[in-house]
Amino acid sequence: MDLIESFSIDHRYIVPGIFLSRQDDLSGNKVTTYDIRLKRPNVEPCIDVSAMHSLEHIIATYLRNNDNWKDQVIYWGPMGCLTGFYLILKGDRKPKEIYDLILNSFMEVERYDEVPGAQEENCGNYLLHNLTIAKYYAKEFVLYLKENKNNPLIFEYPKTKRLVTNDGNNFFDS
Repeated sequence: MDLIESFSIDHRYIVPGIFLSRQDDLSGNKVTTYDIRLKRPNVEPCIDVSAMHSLEHIIATYLRNNDNWKDQVIYWGPMGCLTGFYLILKGDRKPKEIYDLILNSFMEVERYDEVPGAQEENCGNYLLHNLTIAKYYAKEFVLYLKENKNNPLIFEYPKTKRLVTNDGNNFFDS
C-alpha cells in the first residue's frame, strides 16, 4: 500500500507555516489542499483540543462569510495530530497567495466574545471549547506569520531526502 502524500513529508523538519499539501483535478476543476501548520510536529506541544475546536468554529465562520473567499472555500478543519489545520480551496494558488487570508483569519479570532455555533443544537461536542486559549494560539500564530512573512521556509515543505533501500524502495515503505 502506498503511503499517502502528507505522510511522505519529513515531519522532523516542518516549521509552522502555510504549505501546499496537495492538488487535485476534480472533473476539470483544480482543488488545492493547504497545510496550515501552527506547531512544529513532535517538538512543540500540540494545540489544546478545546482551543482547536474553537479555532475551527471561528475561522470556518470567518472564511465562509468572507465576501472575497466564501465561494472558494471547500473545507476548513483540524489535523488529527493537533498541530494545524487543513484548508481546501477551489483553484490553484501558491501558499504565498493565501498568506493575507490566513493572517486575517487568525487575527479575526481576537474579535470574538463567544464561539459561533457552540450551542448544543449546533455542535456535536458543544462543551469542548476554550475561547481564551484559542485566542492565545491565534495571537501566537499571527505574530509568527508577521515575523516570518519573507521567510521562504514557511511556504515550502522541507526538502529532505528519504533513505532508499538496495531494492529501490523508500525507507518508509520498504
